[in-house]
Amino acid sequence: MDRARRSHAPRRKPHRRGASPRRAGVEPEKAGLPLAEHAAAGVPWRRMATRVHYGGPRDAGGPGSGTGPGNDFVSALFATSSLEDIEDIAAREATARFGLCKLRLHLNPTAPVRTDAADASVVRVPPRARRTTRGRQRRQFELSGGAMLSVEWPPEGGPDLASAAWRQFLALVAARVGSALELRDQRLAAERLEKTARLQTALYAIANLASAGLEMADMLRRIHDVVGELMYARNLLIALYDHERGSMRFVYFADEQDGRKVDPGQEYPAERLGNSLTLSVIRAGRPALGPSRELCKAFGFDENNREYGPGAADWLGVPMVADGAVRGAIVVQSYDQPNRYTQDDLALLEFVAQHILIALMRRQAHDELERRVEERTRALTAEVQERQRGERLQAALYGIAELASSDLGMEQMLRRIHLVVGELMYARNFYIALYDGERDSVRFIYFADAKDTNIYETDREVPAEKLRDSLTLGLIRQGEPVRGPAHEVARALRIGSGIGLGTPALDFLGVPIVGESGARGAVVVQTYEPGVHYTAEDSTLLGYVAQHIMTALERKKLQAELERRVEDRTRELAAAVGELREQVRVREQAEQRLMHEALHDALTGLPNRTCFYVALEHALARLHRDESQRFAVLFLDLDRFKVINDSVGHLFGDMMLKEAGIRLAGCVRANDMVARLGGDEFAILMEGIAAPEDACHTAQRTIQALAEPMLIGGKELFTSASIGITIGERRYRKAEELLRDADVAMYRAKAHGRQRFEIFDEGLHQEALHLLELESDLRHAIQRREFESHFQPIVDLRDCRVLGYESLLRWNHPRRGMVLPGEFLKVAEDNGSIEQIDWQMLANTCRDIPALRLDDRYVTLNVSPRRFRSPQLAQRLLEELAAHGIPARNVRIEVTEDALLDNPDQVFTTLDTLRRAGVLAALDDFGTGYSSLSYLHRFPLHALKIDRSFVRELSSAHEGGSAAVVRAVLALANTLGLEVVAEGIETEAQRAILLELGCERGQGFLFSRARSAQEWQAAHA
Repeated sequence: MDRARRSHAPRRKPHRRGASPRRAGVEPEKAGLPLAEHAAAGVPWRRMATRVHYGGPRDAGGPGSGTGPGNDFVSALFATSSLEDIEDIAAREATARFGLCKLRLHLNPTAPVRTDAADASVVRVPPRARRTTRGRQRRQFELSGGAMLSVEWPPEGGPDLASAAWRQFLALVAARVGSALELRDQRLAAERLEKTARLQTALYAIANLASAGLEMADMLRRIHDVVGELMYARNLLIALYDHERGSMRFVYFADEQDGRKVDPGQEYPAERLGNSLTLSVIRAGRPALGPSRELCKAFGFDENNREYGPGAADWLGVPMVADGAVRGAIVVQSYDQPNRYTQDDLALLEFVAQHILIALMRRQAHDELERRVEERTRALTAEVQERQRGERLQAALYGIAELASSDLGMEQMLRRIHLVVGELMYARNFYIALYDGERDSVRFIYFADAKDTNIYETDREVPAEKLRDSLTLGLIRQGEPVRGPAHEVARALRIGSGIGLGTPALDFLGVPIVGESGARGAVVVQTYEPGVHYTAEDSTLLGYVAQHIMTALERKKLQAELERRVEDRTRELAAAVGELREQVRVREQAEQRLMHEALHDALTGLPNRTCFYVALEHALARLHRDESQRFAVLFLDLDRFKVINDSVGHLFGDMMLKEAGIRLAGCVRANDMVARLGGDEFAILMEGIAAPEDACHTAQRTIQALAEPMLIGGKELFTSASIGITIGERRYRKAEELLRDADVAMYRAKAHGRQRFEIFDEGLHQEALHLLELESDLRHAIQRREFESHFQPIVDLRDCRVLGYESLLRWNHPRRGMVLPGEFLKVAEDNGSIEQIDWQMLANTCRDIPALRLDDRYVTLNVSPRRFRSPQLAQRLLEELAAHGIPARNVRIEVTEDALLDNPDQVFTTLDTLRRAGVLAALDDFGTGYSSLSYLHRFPLHALKIDRSFVRELSSAHEGGSAAVVRAVLALANTLGLEVVAEGIETEAQRAILLELGCERGQGFLFSRARSAQEWQAAHA
């Protein structure tokens, strides 16, 4: 097992030229080497520009002259981005101007690149010095961005470290190195993006190949080409494993050195592949990476075993897993280069393998479906052919029966019967003979023969004595059909001559005409041509024909019965054929109906989301091929449709959706598509637009059309639409991205007042990203319990004595610091996390209340309206207070007007339960909502809180609406016996006005901001 683990250990991929040492994984002991030593250590540097030759400054005044940098030095330094050239130019300048030798640049591969000009001009630590072998000191100077400059310092002399020239020299070098490193990192980022794009293209190509209609071998060969674009894959095999049969198939095999032919359809029992690395990977269910010899040892095989091909210098195999079971493996290997594959290749191949398995499974399912369709088609074809043959046979027999019952003369009727028989079998030589038992004679009533044309006359009887050697008379006397060559038939009939009369036939078929009294005659066909033979089926058929000839002789007697039978049989065949045709028609209709139902909305008949996605993908593909093929996507949502459903019912809502679909279809061009995506969401695809204004005009027409009243079920209903518009651009790759951005624009339209449209721009995209990040941060904050309770005092306005505290929510964000509720509360309410935040706040408040030393004071709790929907709110709140030992009289709960209106019965029950337990209730933000007087006496309220918006507008003259509202609220509260608390008091003037108006309680920044329990505890101490 140790060897197996080593074979899977990640190996460093050989570094490509131009990669940054920080990205290429330079070993710690090589970090900080000079540039030349980096190259020797296997970390080459990309030459980002042509080397600039620089021979020293023109105005250099000798070593240590201290003059400023020359123009040649600065120009040369900033004319190159190669780190080697920068080091070379700096070394020449150091030698020419300061008399310093062997300047080297050392780079820390883990340090970030800094480009700030102020930082680049500062030597961040004092230089460190060490002795060289020649008595000189090598001093090091740390630059910004993780760069280090070292130079040999003479034992005496050298530039002044504090001189402006030396510091300016270091600043220039640091700035140039920093910008070069930044450019290098940008190129590495571009390479990573390019690699990701190649991977996405490869996966898209694999998915396309699965449905491209190619043969399995061609599809796998192209998949091989796709994998080869991602990594070295000249030697590749794909194996599928059947767990039930315990066997493996190599559906694809390509190897440069193993020339064996592998049948993709052949199954190999697993017990015969005991030493196979591929089977070992499948059984282990994990990938394997390394030389094949080491992998064989790791799996317990003979490392020199060559039963399954030559050994590989590097071998990589990954299992293909679906539904938790290993279904196969994909293997790539190299014979000429060890360590060719890396852990990145392994991860990439694992990812690609799953897509290949999906493609194979889709293709296998497709092939299985085609096989079943082909089998069914063959069966139906055979059935149709059999029915057609039956129809032809029946038609022939019906023709004979018709002739038998017709008024034609005997000779003409028999000639027509000959033609009918000729359509069923070879009958160029055909005759009919009748036997008269009383007269013991034979008469050939019809005779047609290519050889013996005049051997018998049809109007004369031939005595049986003259026909004793005749095959015909022998057939009549035997009374059974005979067939075969003439001499064999003669032998079977015991004919003395051995061949019969006339020219011997190469094949002879004769059947007796049998009546009630025995054999009445014979019907014979024969051939003189080689290669023509009669079968038992022909014998049966001819026997049937003979019976019809017998019927023709008795046509008057049997005509009516024969007509009935033919008619019944014909009707049965017609019914069978009609039933078959009906089945085909019903199947075609069912397929068309299923296709239509799969791509259209059942309610409105409009294209559905799937159909719209297909059309949008096609439009996007056309745009990528031709930029002039511009299009737009309009995403619209009916405003307040839920109110209609809740008020008049879903039946009326469905009828409104139908009417909306009809109106939308009337607002667009003939080539535009209107689709219902689900619920009350619709989308419009406009192709061939000249400018975004075309989409805006259509959106405006749509808004106007939907704003018109709808007469539905005798009711006049109104609705409106908010529309988001996305213009197709080449940066979009998938239809989902276009609909996502149109959806964002639509919600912006709703936020700006509904019944309008918005065009998506990058600002909307950033807002959506910010909202997504905020939702993610909220969920992490709940898990990490980052929410805190801060307490703002409620005071007596007369003497500023603290009467209680309001517990306020604060979010202690790890990066943004303390975040106020206004920045996240709406998002928390929308995604449902407000409930968890409420319970955390309740627990935090109960935990912190003892630190406030309440005595006879109280703490008010803010609870979201959503929580009042729960019947368990009161019970759980009381249990939380009891668990922390907090008396109910020290806690009050605040409820908003929205909560009272949302579920009044449940809110009353909750507040009544809490009041009986001692928890009083206050109505928060009174005056900003409906401010209905009915619920002031209906609900068990103890106090009203005047919203800060009224307090902010108070003036000393007691003029304006705010003072009147406050005066009215105070009068109402005094009448009902309710306490009044004014919120948001920030100035002494506001406090004085409130006291003058009769308000004695309040809170606000004038008295204190909200503080944590620890701060209040410290203040009380």
